[in-house]
Amino acid sequence: LQAVAQNCDALQYADDVLRADREVVLQAVAQNGYALYYAADVLRADRDFVLQAVAQNGYALEYADDVFRADREVVLQAVAQNGMALEYADEVLRSDREVVMQAVAQNDSALQYADDVLRADREVVLQAVAQNGWALQYADDILR
Repeated sequence: LQAVAQNCDALQYADDVLRADREVVLQAVAQNGYALYYAADVLRADRDFVLQAVAQNGYALEYADDVFRADREVVLQAVAQNGMALEYADEVLRSDREVVMQAVAQNDSALQYADDVLRADREVVLQAVAQNGWALQYADDILR
């Protein structure tokens, strides 16, 4: 626990029992949600645990159990922290207007992971371009 408290990357060297220990892994995830990568499957499949990880680092969604990539609340939390986490969201949520708007508001480049229909949505594209004009490269041709 002390090693993980000092450096969350120490979790990668921990044995399987410690990787499944909620307290130990939570200590690592509190430093960097990406530490979910080293967590035991049982913790990656724990919704509350995953919510904590993606709140700290949206990219942790990549290592969450697949069911959470389709969980709207988890994905909204992830993209609020890092819009680029939209890349790891289920296809259905990449076509969810609210999820995509949240993602592009946080990071304009998240537009590249949005469903084609939303990349042709004027309001979504304007939200992204308001952040950075370069986001226009990800918009549908009809809006360029």
